[in-house]
Amino acid sequence: MTADTPPVFEADFATQFDTLLRWRRDVRHFLPSPIADADLEALFDTAALAPSVGNAQPWRFVRVRSACLRTGLTDHVEAVNARAAAAQPDEDRRARYDSLKLHGLREAPEIVAVFSDESPIAGHTLGRATMHETLRYSTVMAIHTLWLAARLRGIGLGWVSIVDPTAVAAMLDVPQDWTLIAVLCLGYPEHPSIVPELERRDWQCREPIADRIIER
Repeated sequence: MTADTPPVFEADFATQFDTLLRWRRDVRHFLPSPIADADLEALFDTAALAPSVGNAQPWRFVRVRSACLRTGLTDHVEAVNARAAAAQPDEDRRARYDSLKLHGLREAPEIVAVFSDESPIAGHTLGRATMHETLRYSTVMAIHTLWLAARLRGIGLGWVSIVDPTAVAAMLDVPQDWTLIAVLCLGYPEHPSIVPELERRDWQCREPIADRIIER
């Protein structure tokens, strides 16, 4: 097989790929076991294979290793989370919200903040003249690619979205033209499951894809 010869993916591979997608979960409960540096580097290498508009590769990964920053980030998330809980429409909904574990920042062995560079030199602005947000979409693609690569290695990923992006960017002292896309918790899952935690907790189940396909 030459570099220009496309591979043929057999039925067994297609089945395994489908299984990988079904087992990709948003993990909030982690074991304390560390992730080997070689495995983490492999995840970043795989994430970089994601597609990007104009080949701009706008993703920027910030590995949060400082204990002080981790504590500050955790305190920030919990403060924002408390405000979100207080804003729930009634006591029942607030109780259900409070029962959810929305992050694993205290126990996950790795915390990675993912930013999108809003003015990367790479790509030469191709494909984003009318839709500049495609840079952020590209960064999300890199996150999803990393997510699948992590699950392939038995590593869980949790996307923490209950944050103030401006506050987190300031906390991590990144360039002003970087936009926060995600705060990720990485580690080995404490209780792996094919069923999403929000579904197990009766918050939201997966709905039929047929309801989301529209023809014009």
